[in-house]
Amino acid sequence: LLHSLLTLRKKLIAPDISLTLDHSEESVLSDDLDESGEIDLDDLDTPSENSNEFEWEDDLPKPKTTDVIRKGSLTEYTAAEEKDDGRRWRMFRIGEQDHRVDMKAIEPYKKVISHGGYYGDGLNAIVVFAVCFMPESSQPNYRYLMDNLFKYVIGTLELLVAENYMIVYLNGATTRRKMPSLGWLRKCYQQIDRRLRKNLKSLIIVHPSWFIRTILAITKPFISSKFSQKIRYVFTLAELAELIPMEYVGIPDCIKQYVLLFKHVLRYSIQNL
Repeated sequence: LLHSLLTLRKKLIAPDISLTLDHSEESVLSDDLDESGEIDLDDLDTPSENSNEFEWEDDLPKPKTTDVIRKGSLTEYTAAEEKDDGRRWRMFRIGEQDHRVDMKAIEPYKKVISHGGYYGDGLNAIVVFAVCFMPESSQPNYRYLMDNLFKYVIGTLELLVAENYMIVYLNGATTRRKMPSLGWLRKCYQQIDRRLRKNLKSLIIVHPSWFIRTILAITKPFISSKFSQKIRYVFTLAELAELIPMEYVGIPDCIKQYVLLFKHVLRYSIQNL
C-alpha cells in the first residue's frame, strides 16, 4: 500500500517550468519574442486610437451610428429633471419615420391645431387651424419653434383624421409677424401623405386677409386644379356656421374680439355716411 501511494504522488508532481524571458530552452516565451527580448507593439492588431467604430461578432446587433459617447459628455439629471425631460419630448409618426418634438418649446402654441368635431355621415373630421396662436417671427428661436411646430401639426393631423376631413383655417386677428411663410405652408402640404391629401375635401379660409388672397392667387398656377377647387373663402362666422356644425369648433377669444371690433367699425362707418 505504501509503495502505491508513493508511486501516485510521484505521478502528480508537476515538472519545473521556467517562465523567464530569456532565450533558454526552458523559456516558454522565447519563441514569441524578438532578439531584444521586447514585445513589438506595432505588430499587434489593436483598434485605432481615433476609431469611432464598434466591431461586433457573431449575430450581436450592430449600432446604427458610429458616434461614441465620450466620458463626461452626458448631462446628469436628478430624478425630477429626468421626469420633466420625459414629458418634454414626444414622438410623432410622419409617413414612415418617427420624429421627436420638443413639447415644452411649443407649449404656448399647441392650440394652433384642434379637433372641431365631425360633419356629415361617418367620421368626417373638422380640423381647426388658428393662425393667431402661431409664434411671432421676431423671436430669436423662431426657426426652432417652427420646425417643431411643423412636426407637431403634421403628426397631430395624422392622429385626428380617420376618413375624409376638412380644414378650417382661421385667419382673423392675425398680425403679419404671426403669419406662417408660404414655404412653411407648402412644406406642410408636401409632408402630408397621399391618403391625407386625397381625403382632404375642403379648405375653408375664414376672414381671409388681402395678403393671403394675393399669395394664393400668385401660387394658383403652380398648384393642382383639384386642390384649388377645394379652397373656399368665408368672411364671417355666421357664413361658416351655414357650412359646418359649430358645436365643437373652438373659436379663439382674439377672433371673437376681432369680429366685435369689425362690427363696431362697420356700424360707425355706416352712421357717418
